[in-house]
Parts: sequence; C-alpha cells; structure tokens
Amino acid sequence: MENTSKINTERNKPWRDDLRKAMKSADRTKIERVVMPEQDPVVRAGNHIEVNRGLSPEQAVNEAKRCLDCVDPTCITGCPVNIDIPKFIKHIEAGNFLDAAVTLKATNTLPAVCGRVCPQEVQCEEQCFYKLKLKKPAVAIGNLERFAADFERESGNISVPTVAASKKTKVAVVGSGPAGLAVAGDLAKWGYEVTVFEALHQIGGVLKYGIPEFRLPNPIVDVEIENLRKMGVRFELNYIVGKTSSFDDLRAEGFKAFFIGSGAGLPNFMNIPGENLIGVFSSNEYLTRVNLMGATRAGCDTPVLSGKKVAVIGGGNTAMDSVRTAKRLGAERAMIIYRRSMDEMPARIEEIHHAQEEGIEFMCLHNPTEYIGDEQGRVVRMVLQKMELGEPDASGRRRPIVIKGSEFEVDVDSVVVSIGVSPNPLIAQVLPSLEISKWGTIIVNEETMQTSIPDLFAGGDIVRGGATVILAMGDGRKAAAGIRDFLSKQ
Repeated sequence: MENTSKINTERNKPWRDDLRKAMKSADRTKIERVVMPEQDPVVRAGNHIEVNRGLSPEQAVNEAKRCLDCVDPTCITGCPVNIDIPKFIKHIEAGNFLDAAVTLKATNTLPAVCGRVCPQEVQCEEQCFYKLKLKKPAVAIGNLERFAADFERESGNISVPTVAASKKTKVAVVGSGPAGLAVAGDLAKWGYEVTVFEALHQIGGVLKYGIPEFRLPNPIVDVEIENLRKMGVRFELNYIVGKTSSFDDLRAEGFKAFFIGSGAGLPNFMNIPGENLIGVFSSNEYLTRVNLMGATRAGCDTPVLSGKKVAVIGGGNTAMDSVRTAKRLGAERAMIIYRRSMDEMPARIEEIHHAQEEGIEFMCLHNPTEYIGDEQGRVVRMVLQKMELGEPDASGRRRPIVIKGSEFEVDVDSVVVSIGVSPNPLIAQVLPSLEISKWGTIIVNEETMQTSIPDLFAGGDIVRGGATVILAMGDGRKAAAGIRDFLSKQ
C-alpha cells in the first residue's frame, strides 16, 4: 500500500481527472452490470454441479465496456496479488481473450480459481471507481477474470508463463494450498528449482478439501496445477515435512530455503457437552470426506453421514459450504446456527444469497449449549439459547449476549461445527526455535514473510490463522520475493 500511495502521488492525478474521463465516457456508465447466469436453485440443491455458469463472450465484452480505464486504477490497490486489472479487461473488450489470460497469469498463478472464490466485492471491486465515486455497481472484475481463464482453458491454447534459466538452487514448499502454489509459481518463473511437499494424496490443499465442487470444480484446480508442472515445479504427495523427512534432512539434500504454507487444519470446537457424540463433525472432516475423498461417489469406501436434520454452527464461508453440501446430500432441514445477526455474518453475500435460494434455514442470534444423544451414542437433539447484540467487540461486530432462560431443544441427527481453525502444531513441535504467537501461528516479517529462522518463510493460514484464498496467495508472492532476496545474498 505504501508503494502504491507513492506512485499515486508522483502521478499527481486527483479524482477530478478520473471524473472528467468518466464524463467523456458517459455512455459506458449507462451500461448495466451483467448478471452471472446461475443454475435454478431447486435443481442445483440436488446436484454438485457448479452453481455459477460463467459469462458468454458477448456478456464478457459488454461488461468489459463498462471499465473506464481510470488514470489512477485504484482497483489494483485492492488486489492482494496486484493484477493489472484495466489491462486484462481492455483485452476482453477488444476480443483478445487469450491475451487477457496471459495478463492475469503474469501475477496470478490461479486465475480460474480466484475468479470463482475470491471476495472481489471487498477487494478489487470495492475500490472500483464506479462504487467509490459514481455509487453504482462495480465492474464485475471477478466474473471477467473467470471468463478469461475459462476461455483459455476451453480453447486448448493454454499459455505457460516464461521461465528463466535454471539457477540450480533448490527451494522447498511445504503445503500445496493457494499460498504454496503462489510462491512456487513465482520462484519457478525466476529459475529456482521448486519442490512442493504435500501431506495428502492430492494437490491443492483447501482448494481441494475445503471448497465444494458446486463452487470450485476440482478439474479447474487440476488444470492450473498442471500449468505449474509445465513450469518445472515438482510435487511430492503423501509427504509430511517434519515426519517423512526433517528440515535438516532436506537441507542435506540441497534445499537452500523453505516456505511453510501448511494452512490451519486443526478444527476449533466449543467444548460443550455432547461434542463427542456420533454425528457431530468438524467442518474440516465433513467437507474433506465429500470434496477430497469422494464420499458421495458410487463405490467410494469413505463414508459420510447424510443426516435429514442437519445443523451447521457458524456463519463464515466454510459454514455456508457445509450447510449447502448437507442439502445436496439429502437433508430435509438444513440449518445455520449463528450467534450474531445476519448483518454480522462474515460469509460472502453471494454465498448467503445462494444458500437462502436453496432453502437453507438461518437461525441467527442462537447458540448451542449442549448436544444430546440416544442410547447408541448418536446425536438426536441440541439445546439452543437465544442471544441479543450488545456493544461492538474487538472485531468491530456487536457482541452476542445470552438471554437468560431462553433455552429450547431442536431435533438434529447431524451437526457440523464450523467456528474456525487453528494451525497444526507439528511445525512448531519439530522446530522449537521457531517464533510462534500465542494463537499458534508463525510470526513473520510482514514485508518479506521471513520467520525467526533465516532460511524459513511462511504465509497463508498458518500465519493469518484463517483467511481468503487470495490473501494467502498475496502472502505467497511476498514470500517468493523475500526468498529471492535472501538467496541472492547467500
């Protein structure tokens, strides 16, 4: 942000210059934002096919025409990976769809993923001139990003970013989630020999185990990963750094720097009675069984409990993913239990809207206090208490306060707890000299993402404790630059 502000000052282009340009392009400001086509809610609630269907070329060009090509493109400042947004949109407007994809890949390793799951409404689109000054809907930057990446993939003409000559320097990346893939992509471009070590049997981290296919189909992720392979990135599966091999073992093999992007896969619970009953899941376990291990596919040997009365505890995107998955698995009553009001709910507005369309029941200002089981140890009911909102807490949201004597019971046969995650403690256990926060996250230099161990860098959820895909990728890009600077001084 500091660098961007400096550039803006040097340009000395105040908002009135952009406003003049907008007035000259008054016809553009009259174009309505294109609405993304979607599956019918009744139909999609019974399948796992992607909800959003993507823009047609005609729709994409029309939406791209709305871009005013601002002298000072503040949309870029809202993008954690600094995509040249006006440039790729102008390529779409001109019909140069493949060039738009190339522009995206210059700074974004996963454009088809980000176009689907990033919260553009609070990032790049939040900083769009339309929204900031004209008080109109922002240019649909995310939808256009998805269109360009999808068009390239479907055309078969998939570009591979240029890779520099090999530096013969090995870098290890621990974890193949969005942070790890981002750092691997940048380092590969610069000629480093990158190996990504993944503990699970598939590459992609949270992109594979945490996000349902009705939001992010696995083949989309696979194509973007294959592009990294073509850039020379190597992947080792079923490999736990710290168990399969130690960091010292890898140093002995010639690795000169490390990036830890192993995420935050340790689920949080409320520590209330009944959490050990059969039918009470963490959202991590529930979604992993379905998304990564194919529990819904015929012949799969990974079971998942398909409850008819399912309660999901929480109000974030993972909670929405869980409850919408439960609906698709046959739940007759699928409920969100959230202790604050709808206004405080942290999930994306689009995800909440889609859930409401699909018949999800929202029980806001409620909180569970106990799960009750039957003689076989299976959950059959939960006790809820009603809440009211008090003064804002440290997060800026109004604090939920218990209404005394408001408890009542609700029948359930499955509960999914989605109230946050914590970092896996393995890294801290095998690296006792690593500086860790009281929350178990790794402490880093925020500019370079370097840890207290000089050759070790980190980013994503293991640093943030839980964040978006694009923020994790932003960490990965900063870490890649930090690793390059570190290695250049060795």
